[in-house]
Amino acid sequence: MKRMLKTLIPLTLALALTPALAELKLGFVNGQRVVNESPQAKRAKQKLEKEFEKRDQELQQLSKRLQTMQENLEKNGVTMAEGERRTKEREFNELNREFQRKQREFREDLNLRQNEEMAAIFERANRVIKQIAEAEKFDLIVQEAVYFSPRIDITEKVIKALSSDSAATK
Repeated sequence: MKRMLKTLIPLTLALALTPALAELKLGFVNGQRVVNESPQAKRAKQKLEKEFEKRDQELQQLSKRLQTMQENLEKNGVTMAEGERRTKEREFNELNREFQRKQREFREDLNLRQNEEMAAIFERANRVIKQIAEAEKFDLIVQEAVYFSPRIDITEKVIKALSSDSAATK
């Protein structure tokens, strides 16, 4: 009798919940696609490139200078006087440390700015997703899933809404 009740209770609950689940409206948004394809993300990328362009060029010039110094040391180091060679090596090492420091600062600053821009994009995307959910009466919209049916994918709607939102804010 207990076995039968253990089997019947979950079965009864499942049958009782089936109509409620049938009316559940689900949606899926591919967050990575939104970040890659939204106009806001494209503008943010261009903005960051422009913002960090000068520092990137400086790093490239410094790298070329280091490379030239290293080639010079390798080529002429044997024929240089001991004092001159040590001086050149010291200059190279100091410049190399400066390059590494600037490169590290550049990466940290770039990562910080990218995170700031992405946070703003995600905030705007989440607002749009919420608007779509309320307007179309979704019960649940998820952004991460192992599997989703293309039937519930609303990513394109979100990107289009962000595009029209972007056009309105220009």
